[in-house]
Amino acid sequence: MTTVADSPSAVPTRASSHRWVGVLLDVLKYGLLIVLSFSFLFPIYWMFSSALKDDPQVFTVPPVMIPNPMFWENFPNAWTLHPFTTFAFNTVFRYVLPAVSITVVSSTFIAYGFSKIRWPGRDILFYLALTTMMMPWAVKMIPVFIGLKWLGWLDTYRFWTVTALFGHPYFIFMLRQFFRTIPEELSESARLDGASELTILVRIIVPLSYAALAVVALFRFMWAWNDYLGPLLFIRTEENYPIALGIELLDVGQNYTCKRCVPHLMAASSLATIPIIILFFFAQKTFIEGINLTGTKG
Repeated sequence: MTTVADSPSAVPTRASSHRWVGVLLDVLKYGLLIVLSFSFLFPIYWMFSSALKDDPQVFTVPPVMIPNPMFWENFPNAWTLHPFTTFAFNTVFRYVLPAVSITVVSSTFIAYGFSKIRWPGRDILFYLALTTMMMPWAVKMIPVFIGLKWLGWLDTYRFWTVTALFGHPYFIFMLRQFFRTIPEELSESARLDGASELTILVRIIVPLSYAALAVVALFRFMWAWNDYLGPLLFIRTEENYPIALGIELLDVGQNYTCKRCVPHLMAASSLATIPIIILFFFAQKTFIEGINLTGTKG
């Protein structure tokens, strides 16, 4: 005996119901993503739009969403109010490039030792290295400051250059996880052919790890470029300021006589944000691929 649920007309009805449920879930999912994307993009839009305003438009209530007129001269004016060219040079050549290049190289060597070379106490030392990530920066600020003062390294960038020689525990962990996904047979075959560990690392491991190394470089670049607290503590003179500290000179609270303080502050902040956006735009495929590849094996 044929029931209503088993009848031919009931099958399309059930399939149609499932299809509408799927459509509804997709609408909710993408609607939520659009709302979240807007919440992330709106601060960037507000920063850029405020850079094109004058003070009356900035403080108007309700807020002016589209500047009218637009003051494009705020960008060159903000850059020339203080020696931002010097700040950019300090940021790129004295901080970012040394920190990124040295960190990538040192973390690669250390991660290779933790993943591909067997030696007594390897895992214990690796876990000890990971525990250093659990110590907040607020706990280390005063001891580091005292040590730099004793060494005579205050108002210099030696701290970031020297510490980069020892790698970074987070990047060491990421690279170790990725190196462990590379088949051990490749290294063993090279050892049987007489290759040294350095040769294996440079000619086998590194060429297979460009995506992971790119993630390390991008992360370290963003950390160095946006670093504010470290230079605030250790850099004293204005000619040694990075961009992050230079932007602070445009703060309304430090200069009550300036005109267009907020627009100039937003203009300088927008200019400082552009390199990060451009870098991620061109490297996003490598960045996402590296994130997916690291941490895939315990």
